Amino acid sequence: MFLAIAILVQLFVLIGVILKFQEYFVLFYALSILISIIVVLAIINNHINPVYKMAWIIPILLFPIFGGLFYIFFGGKKLGKRAKNKMKSIEERTKKALPRQDLVLEEMKKEDELAANQSSYIQNYAFSPPYNKTKAEYLTIGELKFERLKEELKKAKNYIFLEYFIIEEGEMWNSILDILVEKAAEGVDVRVIYDDVGCLFTLPYKYDEKLEKMGIKCSVFNPLTPILSSTFNNRDHRKIAIIDGHTGFTGGINLADEYINEIEKYGHWKDSAIILKGEGVWSMTVMFLSMWDYLRGIEEDFREFKYDKKLELDNVKGNNGYIQPFADSPLDDETVGEVVYLNLINKAKRYVYITTPYLIIDNEMVTALSSAAKAGVDIRIITPYHADKWYVHAVTRSYYKILIESGVKIYEYLPGFIHSKTYISDDEYGVVGTINMDYRSLYLHFECGVWMYNSSAIAEMKEDFLNTLKECKEITIEDFNDTRWYEALGRSVLRVFAPLM
Repeated sequence: MFLAIAILVQLFVLIGVILKFQEYFVLFYALSILISIIVVLAIINNHINPVYKMAWIIPILLFPIFGGLFYIFFGGKKLGKRAKNKMKSIEERTKKALPRQDLVLEEMKKEDELAANQSSYIQNYAFSPPYNKTKAEYLTIGELKFERLKEELKKAKNYIFLEYFIIEEGEMWNSILDILVEKAAEGVDVRVIYDDVGCLFTLPYKYDEKLEKMGIKCSVFNPLTPILSSTFNNRDHRKIAIIDGHTGFTGGINLADEYINEIEKYGHWKDSAIILKGEGVWSMTVMFLSMWDYLRGIEEDFREFKYDKKLELDNVKGNNGYIQPFADSPLDDETVGEVVYLNLINKAKRYVYITTPYLIIDNEMVTALSSAAKAGVDIRIITPYHADKWYVHAVTRSYYKILIESGVKIYEYLPGFIHSKTYISDDEYGVVGTINMDYRSLYLHFECGVWMYNSSAIAEMKEDFLNTLKECKEITIEDFNDTRWYEALGRSVLRVFAPLM
C-alpha cells in the first residue's frame, strides 16, 4: 500500500508540474513537442521490435504534452548503465565457466547439419553449449514435478539452488520449505531467489529476512521501490531448481498451489516441466550463480560448484540425444528465446506443436507460423480456454483469425488454464522452458529453456500434447462469425498496446 501510494503521489506531482507550466503555454507546448519529437526519433532509431516502437509512438503522437515525458520515465526496457556493466562482467565469467563444446557440435553435424546450426546459434549467442551426456525426462503436470522435486531435494548433500518468479505460502511451498530448513540444518548450502513483483501479493513483506533466519540464503530480484522507474519492466521469470549440480528442473511451474491444482483459480491448471540429470545441469548451475552473484555483488569461483563425478547413464532407456539448457537476458539486445522458436518453425519439415498461455506475437512470428502452415507444415497451437487476465486473453484471441486463415490450427484447453511453454517439431526437436509467446517474455524478462535434439523426452512431449489435444476445442473461422463489432474493436485496440501490457 505504501509503495502504491508513493508512486501515485509522484505521478500526480509530475502531472501537476506539467499542468502548472501551461501558464507559459506557448513556450511549454513548444518544449513538449520538441521533447516528444526527440523521443520518437530515439524510438525509431532504437534496436527494439517495431511493434513495441509503434505501441509507444501512437500515445506520444496522441498526447504530445505528456507522451514524451512518460516514455522517459516508463518506456525504457533496460536496467541502468551501472547494473548493465555489472552484469557484463558476470557474463564474461559465465563464458569462461561454460566453454564451447565444438566436438559435440561436430558430432551433431554428422547426424544433421540443420540441428547443428540451431545448436551453434545457442552456443554463440546465449553462451550455452550443447551436451551429449545428459538425461532429460519430461514431466507432464505440476503434481508430478512437485513429487519429483521433493524426492530430489531430500537427496541433496552439498547445495540446493532455487530461482522462481512466484513463490506463495501454501501446501506446495510449505512442504518444500520444510525440506530446505532440514537440509540447511544439515549444512547443505541452500539458496533461494525470487522476483519481487512476482511475489508481491504472495509473500509477506521482507520474506527474504525470514528465510535468512531459518538458515536459508535468500536474494530478491529487482526489489520494488517507491520511486518511478522503468526498471520495473525487467523481471526474473525463470523457474530453476538445482540439486548438487547433477540434477536440475525447469519449465513453467512456479512454487504455488494452483500449479499443482491444490487450489483452483482458472479451472484445471495444466503445466509442465523437465528434469535433467548429467553434464547439462552445469549450464543451469552457472545461470543461477550468475544471477546470485549479480544480486549479491560478489564474485564466487563457479568451478567450486561443478559436479565432476560422471553419472552412469548406460542403464537409461531411450536416446539421450543432445541437451542444451540456455538463458535469455534482456540486457544483451539478442532475443535468444524468439530466435530459438523461429528456427524451429522455419526449419520444420512435417509439424510444429506448441503450447503457450499467451499468444501475443510480433510480425516475424506471425509470418513464420503462417508461411510454414501455407507450405504444408502441420502447425498446431494450444492456448487456454479460461483466462488468467481477460485483456491478455482478448489480445491472444485477436491473433487467431489471421493464423487460422493461413492454415495454423488453434485449440483452446477446455478444462481450464494451460501454462506450459513447449515446442515439439518433427519428432526430432523440443523446447521446454519459461518463455511465453508474448513481448514481456521475449524482450523484457530474464528467461531460460532447454533445447533438445533426438532426446527420448521429445516423444514424451509429443504424447502429452496429443493427449491434451483431446481435451481441447479447435477454433475455426466460423467461431468469428458471432463476434460482436465492439468486441472486435476492443481486441484491435488492445492489440496495438499489447507490447506495453
